[in-house]
Amino acid sequence: MDPNLMKLLLSSFLALLLLSVPCSSQLSADFYSFSCPNAELLVRDTVRSASDFDPTIPGKLLRLFFHDCLVQGCDGSVLIQGNGTERSDPANKSLGAFFVVETAKRVLEVVCPGTVTCADILVLAARDAVELTGGPSVQVPLGRRDGLVSIAANVRPNMVDTTFSVDKLADRFASIGLSIDDLVVLSGSSHCDTFGERFQQSSNGSWVPIDTTMDQGYAKQVAKRCSIGTSATTFDNDASTPMLFDNQYYINLLANQSLLHSDSVLVGDSRTISKVEEFAQSQDAFFTSWAESFSKLSTAGVKTGDEGEIRFACQSVNG
Repeated sequence: MDPNLMKLLLSSFLALLLLSVPCSSQLSADFYSFSCPNAELLVRDTVRSASDFDPTIPGKLLRLFFHDCLVQGCDGSVLIQGNGTERSDPANKSLGAFFVVETAKRVLEVVCPGTVTCADILVLAARDAVELTGGPSVQVPLGRRDGLVSIAANVRPNMVDTTFSVDKLADRFASIGLSIDDLVVLSGSSHCDTFGERFQQSSNGSWVPIDTTMDQGYAKQVAKRCSIGTSATTFDNDASTPMLFDNQYYINLLANQSLLHSDSVLVGDSRTISKVEEFAQSQDAFFTSWAESFSKLSTAGVKTGDEGEIRFACQSVNG
């Protein structure tokens, strides 16, 4: 047989073989190294540009990532628009930065069409948001597929409630393969209606602190801001360094300056207080644990191989 013909047949056979093999049944850090080598760089540039324009974007991306992974795993289902979707549920009404993920997807569809999933873009965007605000660099495995289902009714049973005790928090995290140490690491802006049980609203609409475990000076600051705003008024868990990713949150916890009941209980439980103290004393220890816990959460309930799809647009399923 002609050697050139042999080479042609062999190359055609190998091409067909590659097409017949699923993308991957496992996640890997170099998943796009051949199919879209600039994927991570393009996502990072998109996050950086959006954050330069609006410094609240990093925090919003991190919350978006959490809300996605807690419901049906990290499959980008929270990004889907429409009545009755996760995104439409009242518990997700305060989420933002969807446009950052969608912008990155549009860029990647030009460079590497039909290759990079929205689920992976969201994980990368959250990872980059942390690093761009002073947090640790984290290598995350990639290869998630986009989910086909997004149902509002799935949100409340899977979301962490701000009134949860440590036992309930631990059970919720355990259900997605995370430990009680991961719980402390990943606890972390809040809205006035998410910590209302720690205050009482008077007849003139002002807020009065009733939880005596809160630092009273801090409680009065919160009450003043929420009294002049609405239930959607935001208040940073970390008012000292709200635009930086650091260990200040844990320092605030020890000073009884936490907004949420689900945060304050971490100080009063023997299973969690030691980690709170460790992270308050050492930012390096917090960063090391953060990298591990973030990576673990990013693999919760993922879809790989033939599961799900690669969406053409993040706000809707294909077809």
